[in-house]
Amino acid sequence: MSETLPVLYRDAALIAVHKPSGLLVHRSMLDRHETRFALQIVRDQIGQRVYPTHRLDRGTSGVLLFALDPATAATVGSAFETQRIDKTYLAVVRGHPPETGCIDHALTRQYDDYEFRADTPDTPPQEAITHYRRLGVVELPVAVDRYPTSRYALLELKPETGRRHQIRRHLKHIAHPIIGDATYGKGRHNRFFAERFDCRRLLLACTEMRLQHPQTGARLTLSAPLADDFAGLVDALGWTLTAERDTMPRTTPAH
Repeated sequence: MSETLPVLYRDAALIAVHKPSGLLVHRSMLDRHETRFALQIVRDQIGQRVYPTHRLDRGTSGVLLFALDPATAATVGSAFETQRIDKTYLAVVRGHPPETGCIDHALTRQYDDYEFRADTPDTPPQEAITHYRRLGVVELPVAVDRYPTSRYALLELKPETGRRHQIRRHLKHIAHPIIGDATYGKGRHNRFFAERFDCRRLLLACTEMRLQHPQTGARLTLSAPLADDFAGLVDALGWTLTAERDTMPRTTPAH
């Protein structure tokens, strides 16, 4: 039986699916030996071509939106580029950040291998803004790093801009990297989560996307529950996710 992905929404113009961690959106020169791609899986699943409208890192799970024709893909892609689509993410990070914050830190542009690099060394970094609030904290009696205990937090993040790897780079910038991030994270903490919780994925998920429908103009909200592995980790750390995020407790007792 062919692999399928859970469909979150579908109409004549769009289809949104729940992408698991570890799955590429489409073929990449960085992973030449990979044979599984969300684009091909969804295409085979619904029996028609689909067109990507945005990026979602390989390790990130959650809402992935495709268009069903090139014109719609261009319209939605433009909405992403001009920050007219609101996205919400959840992440587990090292340390205890402030309860709320805004990371306003410009980022240099990152390219795919096949992209033309028009930038010169004098090209300024691009504006990048990420808002966050802390939903839960925990302190474990384990000396993972140089401290006798190890602190972690669950964050809700809303990127205002859409730079590549923005959330991951921003959280590294404020010294609260995402657990499971092999590029921008801390190896000791990643290994601890792999050994203690059998969690070897990037703990970042796109849980909600809000946009104006490209054809009808209606407001559209696309939501995805946390994947089982992410939800299990949240539960193991004693955090409780509720249907209404605004009622979620901001802290949990230290362990």
